[in-house]
Amino acid sequence: MAQDKKTKKVILAYSGGLDTSVVLKWLVEKGYEVVAYVADVGQNENLEAAKEKAINTGASKVYLEDLKEEFVTDYIFPAIKANAIYEGRYLLGTSLARPLIAKRHIEIAHKENAEYVSHGATGKGNDQVRFELSYYALDPKIKVISPWKDKEFLSEFQGRTDMINYAKRHNIEIKASIKKPYSEDDNLLHISHESGILEDPNAKAEEEVYSKTVSPKKAPDKETLVDIYFKDGTPIKVVDLTNNVTKTKPLELFNYLNKLGSENGIGRIDMVENRFVGIKSRGVYETPGGTILRVAHMDIEGIAMDREVMRIRDMLSPKFAELAYYGFWFSPEMDFLMAAINKSQEVIDGVVHLSLYKGNAMAIGRESPSSLYDKELSSMDIEGGFNQEDSKGFININAVRLKAHNAIMAKKGKNVDDFMRHSK
Repeated sequence: MAQDKKTKKVILAYSGGLDTSVVLKWLVEKGYEVVAYVADVGQNENLEAAKEKAINTGASKVYLEDLKEEFVTDYIFPAIKANAIYEGRYLLGTSLARPLIAKRHIEIAHKENAEYVSHGATGKGNDQVRFELSYYALDPKIKVISPWKDKEFLSEFQGRTDMINYAKRHNIEIKASIKKPYSEDDNLLHISHESGILEDPNAKAEEEVYSKTVSPKKAPDKETLVDIYFKDGTPIKVVDLTNNVTKTKPLELFNYLNKLGSENGIGRIDMVENRFVGIKSRGVYETPGGTILRVAHMDIEGIAMDREVMRIRDMLSPKFAELAYYGFWFSPEMDFLMAAINKSQEVIDGVVHLSLYKGNAMAIGRESPSSLYDKELSSMDIEGGFNQEDSKGFININAVRLKAHNAIMAKKGKNVDDFMRHSK
């Protein structure tokens, strides 16, 4: 650790849990003035209690920031527009929250004239990378204190038992419980469950693991009909036809989709993924509202997006997801992708009709003022201006290279033998 720390101020991303409470106290003991920063991204926790706990643990000041609206409009909705999904399944619940938290972290550091920021992410996970890359992208001169990569800290805390004993010695309130022997991250978009008993990839995640969604087996035995309206690829209205409810504000409509998804058991995923640091990790995720929105958005694109634009955008979507997962939200390549994604969404307008039922979100109809669908062209019963005789030439032209390839393969053995014989 650096010397002459008595006048050093550090902004600590604080959750109120064991890890960040120990980090807070440890930094105070090392001579830092610690300003705690609690980000409200929709986690189901008592954040006022966390604020009070930070003061009791030694923080000189606490910022409790409500970031929920910004999370929805500037992070969740852009990811939905990109159809971003990591390794084919993960809807980036934690990944999308981290750059937002880091952005406000740096803003508070500037406001407080603090040269240091700190976080409690471990040296094995993705969050350390997401936080720190975002910090440096937003303020190249910022200094980062990452205790889980500090030799002195690691020598003092070799395991969770050491942290619990430290907390007890310093009268830090802890919630010791065996009810949830695994790690969780909760926000508006999802809740993740990992580590602990879930580290065995073959161990079933029992029902008590899940907290954001009802089991599909126990979901209502009747469908919920919902209309989701889009403008430029962004959801602008949700109409619950079954319960006669309409939501138009971004945060309200997303919260309502979370409610509907939760009640109908939608959005559960159990997977093994590849962390950026090279470690495979098993994660159990619940993403109710995000899952519904992704289904609806992909469906409205089907009727309103040009085929070739869709093909190119579909090549960009995995890269968008990877950049978000790896922590490169604030990067020139993400700026480029975001511009391309936004361009692709300029005519993605209309409404998708969905049926929500026992873990499934199913599109059952769609309408768009930008529709490229021509019923007469598609019809098997109406000619609709499409001359079917033209298809003969279309097929012949596309068959040219296939015929040539077949001819080459048929003569391959003989041609190779002749080539080798004449080249000697």
